[in-house]
Amino acid sequence: MIQDLRIALVQTSIHWENPGANRLHLVSFLEKVVPGSTDIVVLSEMFTTGFSMQPERIAESFSQQMDTLQWMRVWAAQLDCVITGSVAVSEHGRYFNRLLWVRPDGSFAQYDKRHLFRMAGENKQYTPGEIAVVETWRGWRICPLICYDLRFPVWSRNKLVGDTPLYDVLIYVANWPAVRREPWMKLALARAIENQCYVAAVNRIGEDGNGHAYSGDSSLIDPKGVYLVAPSEEDGILHAAFSRKGLADFRLQFPVLNDADEFEI
Repeated sequence: MIQDLRIALVQTSIHWENPGANRLHLVSFLEKVVPGSTDIVVLSEMFTTGFSMQPERIAESFSQQMDTLQWMRVWAAQLDCVITGSVAVSEHGRYFNRLLWVRPDGSFAQYDKRHLFRMAGENKQYTPGEIAVVETWRGWRICPLICYDLRFPVWSRNKLVGDTPLYDVLIYVANWPAVRREPWMKLALARAIENQCYVAAVNRIGEDGNGHAYSGDSSLIDPKGVYLVAPSEEDGILHAAFSRKGLADFRLQFPVLNDADEFEI
């Protein structure tokens, strides 16, 4: 029988454009996680630098040996869980806002942010991704996305593949400013309800190098749009367990995905 999925969201401030300082800062949180006590640890968008539009200065050259990937491998192995979050990388002469999905055995998957935040000029500095990713981990199907993707329901839309939903969990990693905190919280609730899935949405706190404030409001939401853990503005780790039986029972009793519109993207 598939076990419940244990999720830990790490909500912290970020040292501006300082990967070494951020990795060290995150260690103080990861050290509090008991090995084997969680299945996925979720870090924020661009957790090593903050949401910087200076990729030529902050992007790591993407390779098996890049510092942040190696650091994530160490902690994934030590905690026996997936660690995920996004970083700025350079590859083949282009820059990407890339989510890394790092497993305890050191293997990894990746997702490049599809929707680039043009109001900050992200679309001019980074290259958009073209492929959505669904990862299977400990019997759960999980779709990881990045920040501005939250505003675009078609990209993250769940659907049936045969008789099985494409995914069970949406993960959003973000640097979402406090001035737009209400859309952040409301859209996360909407994505859970319309896709009949759990949502894990992690955001940063503090102030970035451009003077933008962040309120966190990270959240863990069930398929009915109910908070399992209330959003908070404090730094720390938010824990929840997603119930396999609860999800299966709800989908059986209220099979909305059977009536979803068909489309291709």
